[in-house]
Amino acid sequence: MLKALKSGIKKILTSIKAVITLKRSKKSPTTFETSSKYWEDRYKEGRNSGAGSYNNLAEFKGKIINSFVSENNIDKVIEFGSGDGNQLKYFSFNSYIGYDVSQTSIDLCSNIFKSDSSKQFINIIDYKPIEVDLTLSLDVIYHLIEDDVFHDYMSKLFDSSKKFVIIYSSNDDKQNNEDTAIHVRHRQFTNWIERERGNFKLIKHIPNKYPGNGKGHKTSFADFYIFEKDNVN
Repeated sequence: MLKALKSGIKKILTSIKAVITLKRSKKSPTTFETSSKYWEDRYKEGRNSGAGSYNNLAEFKGKIINSFVSENNIDKVIEFGSGDGNQLKYFSFNSYIGYDVSQTSIDLCSNIFKSDSSKQFINIIDYKPIEVDLTLSLDVIYHLIEDDVFHDYMSKLFDSSKKFVIIYSSNDDKQNNEDTAIHVRHRQFTNWIERERGNFKLIKHIPNKYPGNGKGHKTSFADFYIFEKDNVN
């Protein structure tokens, strides 16, 4: 009996060790501590911002935003969540500030665009209040797991805009399920805007050209939501 028990325990420990080894061999993290740590670790590992910043999805976002910037004579833009800088290559801005929680990504982008004086990249911990024509949030909101981080992010996003805010994200918390990635939390963020920043009104919703669950790296569950500030006192 004792021998059989020891044998059983040994098999269990061997299985656990195998699972741990397998998980550690993967590039994706096995645990989640904070949103900011996840992204800093991700960029340190040499990984990118994700499929949404590349190929057909990046082109789609570029066309929508460049068209809006041109039509509305936008001069200065702030993006909250500048990532690895690849999406930025598809944009045409006169003046751009990119904030991010990852110092690794800030250093990366600063190097990529070092010869472009119209762009600057700053760690979000060094954020200072400023108002520009347009603020951007692209593929970020559904990566804000913590409620306090979400609230702080949304506050900065809207308080930094004197005219427009463009959000590219999912907008349905019912999308969360057991298959949702560890670094993803879908939110109905429009509820927060109505409650906390009611002076911004949704003026346009643009469905994704490539709708889907995003698992094929060619589709996305994110749509465009464009808000305009009501300056009437």
